[in-house]
Amino acid sequence: METLAFDFRAATPIAQRAHVGVVGSGDLEVLIEPSPDAVARVQVCTSVEGYGEIWRRVLQRFFERHEVAAALRINDFGATPGVVALRLEQALEASRR
Repeated sequence: METLAFDFRAATPIAQRAHVGVVGSGDLEVLIEPSPDAVARVQVCTSVEGYGEIWRRVLQRFFERHEVAAALRINDFGATPGVVALRLEQALEASRR
């Protein structure tokens, strides 16, 4: 298991907490909640070690598009970057309902 932490500049607060996905083979869950400041903070707990740079790139791409001030916890069990991007979009959408 590896735990990674990332911070990104953010501008727009999210409305509420949300939870999407499940921790299972090839999948992940994302828990998102409002951040108290203009920063997006992400903690990734992953079963696959050594992919920190790929995580940073996927998350950076997401926050360049959305710039949401949120705290995210991602629990990963070997999801591909495409699945990660999908779950992030789903979490953001769910936080706006």
